Amino acid sequence: MSPHPAPKAAPLLSVEGLHAGYGRIPILSGISLDVAPSEVVGILGHNGMGKTTLLRTLMGYLPATTGTVRFDGRDLTRAAPTARARAGIGYVPQGREIFPALSVHENLRMGCMLARTPEAETIADILTVFPRLKAYLDRPGGALSGGEQQLLALARCLCAGPRLVLLDEPTEGIQPSIIEEIVETLRGITRARGLTMLLVEQNLSFISGLSDRVLILQKGMITREVPPEVARDRTMIDEFVGMS
Repeated sequence: MSPHPAPKAAPLLSVEGLHAGYGRIPILSGISLDVAPSEVVGILGHNGMGKTTLLRTLMGYLPATTGTVRFDGRDLTRAAPTARARAGIGYVPQGREIFPALSVHENLRMGCMLARTPEAETIADILTVFPRLKAYLDRPGGALSGGEQQLLALARCLCAGPRLVLLDEPTEGIQPSIIEEIVETLRGITRARGLTMLLVEQNLSFISGLSDRVLILQKGMITREVPPEVARDRTMIDEFVGMS
């Protein structure tokens, strides 16, 4: 065994001292976190603690008041959302926000705008990961079930080939059978493609089943880091974040 440990990989995402809010109402109060390449980091906390605000700030939809956001060593703190998307950050917001009047195929085409491979090739590849969508390509996105819309939102995001995906409450309002399918799909993607993910979720089994580690967010601050097995323990999580 070498006496010298292997050097730690530089983080793909590095956030330091991040503050943000809405008008004069502060929400984030100095968040610092790192996410390594190919790592899945979960963020757990009850409503109103700043989880969605954090993802919106990381994606550039909400400006940071102070602090820095670095992606692959590049300072993106003041970058527009389109610049962050081009840099390799994907975002699946709470509520999915697919285009309900467009067909599933047209939704996927929208996701290909930043793809580095030809559109047809990109969509064919994504459909190998999301085979359920093959039968619905001509169906309007709004006609799908909530779980199918979530799969479509994930597939559309991945069409752009992001290196980091910000995923906000993916299990909200979704039937359990599709939740299991989403877990297995995301596990396969992260393993096969080295995808990095920052995941906001309140479903304990979902977040513990996907995450390498889980951060506890309270009142706009990261207060604790726990391993996934602790995140499965509702009693301990209740003590940390007061979730019911």
